[in-house]
Amino acid sequence: MKESLLILLLVMGICTLEAQDKNIPAPIAPYSPAVLVNGTLYISGQIPINPENNEMVTGKISEQTRQVMKNLGSVLKSYGFDYSDLVKCTVYMTDMANYKTINEVYGSYFEGNFPAREAIQVVKLPKNADVEISGIAVKH
Repeated sequence: MKESLLILLLVMGICTLEAQDKNIPAPIAPYSPAVLVNGTLYISGQIPINPENNEMVTGKISEQTRQVMKNLGSVLKSYGFDYSDLVKCTVYMTDMANYKTINEVYGSYFEGNFPAREAIQVVKLPKNADVEISGIAVKH
């Protein structure tokens, strides 16, 4: 009951929640994992940090992207949202040759209605990540 009330208050924008739990990687700079304003959740870019050991997931871009999406999902869940609430995402990658693989993993987290999105190649990402994804979510 308390959790339902808290989620309702969060969605209505009446209160805020410090989205920091064991399933969300600790920020690597002075920023919040997400900010909820008037029922809209703005999620900071997630990189492939495993929150269990605070280590970067390296290796295959598919594994890195899967960790990024898990991190995004953990932030969503901590505010009472899920992937279906995402309305906009931004994908940053260091090599456009990874575009197809990133899309395959990213797409597997959605059922039908995809959020609006852009994909951008950048020179470098924090902690030498190969992929970073941010998002905006709204309860439907």
